[in-house]
Amino acid sequence: MSHAIVPSSGVLVGRARVTGHDHPRIVTVRDGKVFDITNKTAPTVRDIVELGNPAAYVAGSTGAALGDVDAIVQNSWTKKFDPAVPALLSPIDLQAVKASGVTFVASLLERVIEEQAKGDKAKADSLRDDVLKLIGADLSKIVPGSPAAMQVKEALIARGVWSQYLEVGIGPDAEIFTKGQPMSTVGFGADVGLHPISSWNNPEPEIVLVVSSAGRIIGATLGNDVNLRDVEGRSALLLGKAKDNNASGSVGPFIRLFDGDFTIETIKAAELSMRVEGEDGFVLDGHSNMAKISRTPESLVEATIGRHHQYPDGLVLFLGTMFAPVKDRDGPGKGFTHKIGDVVSISTPSLGTLSNRVLLSTECAPWTYGASHLMRDLGKADLL
Repeated sequence: MSHAIVPSSGVLVGRARVTGHDHPRIVTVRDGKVFDITNKTAPTVRDIVELGNPAAYVAGSTGAALGDVDAIVQNSWTKKFDPAVPALLSPIDLQAVKASGVTFVASLLERVIEEQAKGDKAKADSLRDDVLKLIGADLSKIVPGSPAAMQVKEALIARGVWSQYLEVGIGPDAEIFTKGQPMSTVGFGADVGLHPISSWNNPEPEIVLVVSSAGRIIGATLGNDVNLRDVEGRSALLLGKAKDNNASGSVGPFIRLFDGDFTIETIKAAELSMRVEGEDGFVLDGHSNMAKISRTPESLVEATIGRHHQYPDGLVLFLGTMFAPVKDRDGPGKGFTHKIGDVVSISTPSLGTLSNRVLLSTECAPWTYGASHLMRDLGKADLL
């Protein structure tokens, strides 16, 4: 897989660690260089998102050049970090980090299998064949919540194979959950974390929408919703333990803001590619085609934010994935799971490439810089 890390066009906004500043700097990319556009008008990415025309604001902002984008990207790898050179951070800050699950048929079936296997990956292969035979329907043609979906639901209940995952996959209500807390995500080049109790896990390559407090979708980026299959498979009530751990969500490299050339329709047509490269020589390639999503991105946003639930600092929403790895890694029937040192790269031409190295969450840098620290530092810098 060979894709550009930074898109060749578009209005981009992100954050960077810059020596001499206590707080993250707001940055954009122009002509192969990264520019610091931090100012009092919009000192956070959240503030930019809340503007009437975020793309026009970023495109029209002047700022100091920080260096070549390629050099800053390379310096963003944790193991290569040089404090004298800027480094990318997650491009979001105060937004709530939300995610939608079971939005693709392929991942829906794998969630049913996880549930039936009770977190035991050794049982997954035989169960996969059994579940496919029992369902006997092309769920990709079913509109969630439709009369046809309800007929399938009744038929599956009668056959004894109904699942809570099928409920949110074809039922009227989408699965929306909190992936992590504001300020908790990591960016390009950072280490992503697996909880040490997990022995069956995988990356989840996703598009992440950026949404204002008014529910307006203003742009998108890439995300890795690190997933612990054995933990969630034991019980859906363990979703928090499976999803929200130190460094368990990565976002980046930049947010691309909607303008005349990049719109929600671009997102709906996007195809994500993903590669896992292990220190053991193992390579896994996968993809996720947004055209096959079972609920529209707009409907997922509407299920998240509205009169029923507000987010004063806006939110980002992981849209889910159709990627469900079943390739054997350590022998026939053993399926896929991460190993420490894996490098995961998620790409699509309009958004670039998000790459991270896999470690245990206990070995990743602890999350110590939160919203209170950011506000204090912005206050000291006279940016509030």
